[in-house]
Order: sequence, then C-alpha cells, then structure tokens
Amino acid sequence: MSDQVQVVNSLSIIESINPNQVQTVMQKILQFQTIVQQNLKEEHDYGKIPGCGSKPTLLKPGAEKILMLMGVTSEYHLIEKVQDYEKGFFAYTVKCVLSRNGQTITEGLGHCNTKEKKYLSDKQDPYTLSNTCLKMAKKRAQIDATLTIASLSQIFTQDLEDLTDEFETQKPLKRNVKQAEVVYHCKACGKEVSEKVFNYKNLGLCMECQKEVQNQAVSQ
Repeated sequence: MSDQVQVVNSLSIIESINPNQVQTVMQKILQFQTIVQQNLKEEHDYGKIPGCGSKPTLLKPGAEKILMLMGVTSEYHLIEKVQDYEKGFFAYTVKCVLSRNGQTITEGLGHCNTKEKKYLSDKQDPYTLSNTCLKMAKKRAQIDATLTIASLSQIFTQDLEDLTDEFETQKPLKRNVKQAEVVYHCKACGKEVSEKVFNYKNLGLCMECQKEVQNQAVSQ
C-alpha cells in the first residue's frame, strides 16, 4: 500500500469521526483512569523505583484487579518455544488474549529467556529456570494487554515490571539512589502542579481537572 493511499484512508477515518462522541470517550477514559488510581495500592498493585523514571510499574496483582474491574477474561497461547537442553537455553513467547462475552478485545505479548541479565547475574541453573521464564513471559503478556485495553500507558509502565517481582526486595535500593528533582504535570491538561496536588488521592490531576472529574461523577 502506497503512502498516498495510507494518507487517504487515515483522512477518511478522521472525517467519519463524531467530535462529540470522541469527547465523551475521552472523558470516560479519564474517569476510568481515576477509578484505577484510587483503587490500586502502591507496593502491591504497582511500584515506584527511585531513579528509574517517573511512571510507576504496573504489577501482576494490579493488572488482575483492572481486568476484574473491566469484566474481561484472559486466555494465554504459547506462540514460540525454544528448549535447548544441551546448551541450557530456554525461551518462551506468550500471547495474552483479553475477551468479553466471547468477543476478543485486545492482545498482549510477553517474552522471557534464560539469558536475560537478571538470571545470568544470579548465576542460577538455567535448567531450573525454564518454568520461571514461562511464567514471566505469561505475566509480561498479561500486563502488556492490560495497559492497552485500559489506556493506562500514560500512567503505568511495564519496562521495570520484572525488577519488582518481590517489591520488598527493592526497598534497600531507595536508600542508595539519589532521586532526581521531579516536575509534576496534570495528566489531563498538562498544567504544572505541586507534588501535593499531583498526589491527591493518586489522581495526578490539577485542581481544576479534579473538580471536573468530581462534577462528572456526581452528574452520572
């Protein structure tokens, strides 16, 4: 397909969109993100690692809660498998399919192998890590799909998820890492806000956007 055809198709999609409907959808997304942030617990459902970016990392318990809130089910497919018993190398790629009432909504992919730095540094026996890698690939696929279906990529990240398998083990790191100064911005309008306002009920919103969300919730 040529670039010109792609541009025409994109414009056709844009022209067919109802602006009022788009605004309603964006408000619903914001409301759902607010609900998620109010109900997830830090150090259990998501974790923050100082010095590793401003976004917290979504963990498996948090992903499971979000999927329950949305009423979707998970199905996993092993789409690639490497099991080299001679060299002790194992790798798995898993696809997580999220569906509701039998209808597929979105998919996520996760991969893990025994040559990842975290496993090599621990000098663990690769033959005993085969099942661990399979479970990790499954978990990564689930979180990838969850971030997509709930439009949560601007709130959470997945990149550091496997560094916090057991979040308690990361606490000593907080004492040794100097955290850079953070500038907070409202997740809805981008306005710069204070840390206190940003962290109010874990909303990440300025005062004006907080009032707007509250008014919308009351009117429904």
